[in-house]
Amino acid sequence: MRPETLDHVALWVADRDRIADFLTARVGMHVVDRTDDFTLVGSDARRGKMTLFAEDGPREPGPLKHVALRVSDLENALSELSDGVKLERPRDGEAYFDVHEGLRLGLVEADTAVEYDLDHVALYSADPEETAAAYVPLGFSAAEPGPSGANRVEVGGAFVEFHPGTAAMPARPLLNHLAMRVESAADHIDEAKELGVEIDKVVDAANTYAVFVFGPERVKLEYVEHKPGFALT
Repeated sequence: MRPETLDHVALWVADRDRIADFLTARVGMHVVDRTDDFTLVGSDARRGKMTLFAEDGPREPGPLKHVALRVSDLENALSELSDGVKLERPRDGEAYFDVHEGLRLGLVEADTAVEYDLDHVALYSADPEETAAAYVPLGFSAAEPGPSGANRVEVGGAFVEFHPGTAAMPARPLLNHLAMRVESAADHIDEAKELGVEIDKVVDAANTYAVFVFGPERVKLEYVEHKPGFALT
C-alpha cells in the first residue's frame, strides 16, 4: 500500500453547521463541498481536510484525542481565535482547544506549504508501540516520536500518533475514518485482500473512488483516489 498524503479526517457530528462555522470563521478553512449528508471543510481541497458527516448525537470522542493543524506562525493563527476560546499550551509551538461535541483541535507551528494543513491526528491506543507497528504494512512509514513523546507513523509529511488510553469505539463515536490519498484505489483493494485486511466497503463517487478498510483497533481507514475530473476547490 502506497498512500501519498493524509487527505482528510472524517467525523460523525450532530451539528455540522456549528462546527463548520467555527472552522471557517476562526481556523482558516472554507467549505469545499456540502451535501445533504456531509460538509467538507479545508484550506485547500487537495490537502488535509475535515469531513463532517451529519449523524444523531450526542457523540463521544472514543479513540480520537485530537486533530492538529499545521501553521507557519502560531501566534498569528491564535489571533484569529476570538476571546472565550480556552487554550492549552503544553509545549512551545503548540496550542490545543475544544470546539464542540468532543472535538479537540490543535495548532502546531511548522514549515508548511499550505496553512492549516493536517499536521497530525492523535488516537488513544491500548498498546501504542504495537499499534504504530501495525500501521506500517498499511502504507504508513515508521517515525520517531513527536514533541509529545507519543509513538507515531507518517504519511505524506503528516502523522498519526498513538497515546495510551482506551481505544474502544463507543456506541456513537465522533471519529468516522482517516483517509489517505492514493494513485489507484483499485490497486489498494487488491493489496488489502492480499494482506487479509477486512474491507468495509468500496465507494464510487463523482470526484473520488475509494476503498474503506478496518485498521488496527478497528479504526476505519479510507484509501481514496481523486478522479481526473476532480473539481473541488
